[in-house]
Amino acid sequence: MKTSNILFSAALLLTLHSCVVMSPKKYKALVAERDSLSMRSNALFDTVAMLRADTMRLHREIREAQGANESLKGTYNALNDKYNSLNNNYNASSSKVTALSSDLKKREARLKEVEDALKKRDEATNALRDKLQKALLGFQANGLSVDIRNGKVYVSLTDKLLFPSGSIVIDARGKQALAQLAAVLNKEADINIAVEGHTDDKKVINLGQIKDNWDLSVLRSTSVCRYLTEVEKIDPHRLTATGKSQYQPIDPGTTADALSKNRRIEIILSPKLDELYNLIKQ
Repeated sequence: MKTSNILFSAALLLTLHSCVVMSPKKYKALVAERDSLSMRSNALFDTVAMLRADTMRLHREIREAQGANESLKGTYNALNDKYNSLNNNYNASSSKVTALSSDLKKREARLKEVEDALKKRDEATNALRDKLQKALLGFQANGLSVDIRNGKVYVSLTDKLLFPSGSIVIDARGKQALAQLAAVLNKEADINIAVEGHTDDKKVINLGQIKDNWDLSVLRSTSVCRYLTEVEKIDPHRLTATGKSQYQPIDPGTTADALSKNRRIEIILSPKLDELYNLIKQ
């Protein structure tokens, strides 16, 4: 830029010198104009230089801004992908929660059905116990008891109420008790009946075909089942006969009273629970 100014001034001086007839006043005016133009030219060159510097700075800032923008775009895309992933997970979780909530409601409804069925069973069991206690009241002083265990009614009869010593033949007093029991059970068709024979731990001696306490407990159980089905006409499909021998005593003592308690027939009555079992299977 300075070289151009010098050339411009030289050209102007040459022009001035070539004008030999020019007056001093006009000459001074031209010189002043020359100086003014030179100053304006310098100012313009300075402005251009500043503008170029600004332009370069702006280009640099644009490149930096473009780089920052690309970085922000990358960050945005990553965040957007993460948002979409989280949103998908949320939707999946929401669907799962809805499904679990629905399943929970179904389970709660089924549990309510089971609880209702159990309540009905307990009510039926208590009612049956009350009926039997009333029907067998006259025998309770002779070794008969009625109670509830594990949702079942247990009618326990000592052997002296049913059998002569060492015998499997039911005596008259025992038949009276079983007849009273059968009168109730024949009206309760939805009751299953299990007859269990129990003995003490004393070894069987001189009982003919009865070899041991296993035989004695089983044969006494089948004698009761046979009487209930053949004489009292209880449906045999409802009965089960088992013998426990000496292995489920109710009194571990060795006294005569303890041994007497262990020699017994237990008639276990349980309501049919088909409805309850079906609910539990579901």
